[in-house]
Amino acid sequence: MSVAASRRIINIISIIGIGVSIALTIYFINLGVFKDINALRGLVGDSVILGPIIFVLIQILQVVIPIIPGGISSAAGVLIFGPTAGFIYNYLGISIGSVIIFLLGRRYGKPFILCMISEKTYNKYIGWLDNQNRFEKLFALAIFLPVAPDDALCLMAGLTNMSVKKFTLIIILAKPASIFLYSLALIYGGTFLTGLLG
Repeated sequence: MSVAASRRIINIISIIGIGVSIALTIYFINLGVFKDINALRGLVGDSVILGPIIFVLIQILQVVIPIIPGGISSAAGVLIFGPTAGFIYNYLGISIGSVIIFLLGRRYGKPFILCMISEKTYNKYIGWLDNQNRFEKLFALAIFLPVAPDDALCLMAGLTNMSVKKFTLIIILAKPASIFLYSLALIYGGTFLTGLLG
């Protein structure tokens, strides 16, 4: 098979994948799973195998398609599956989604990135890319912290010479802390506020 034919097949698969992702996202939005924990719990159900697979897929989608707020689904993972399993499913979905948007940023470049994030955010962080070594350190620190714009930085990392292996290693090692802290803040912060207001 020629290189041109291989690229054509890869492009067709990519287009189909994007189409399926958009269709699933619209379906999940119509079900209300990104805004209502009860709707998400109803979709995931009590299935030991299918439930976690659906949840991980939802987490991947909320990273790849930034119009979806990830906070509710992250907290829901812990509330539905418990602290340990919820953390694992959050970690899997968010990590896979992060690698996907890194690859998309690398494949389609600046025009695609500017479709996904605001120009203001792009301009704020583009200076980080001037020094490759500095960027990698700042990127690893940002991924470790729960307050950084992870998705935007993952997209922009695609514009650097960082290898897929190094990117994936940073995500695998640094993501757990931010996911854990973020989930705790959402769950216990929400409980605290409910207690104050109730």
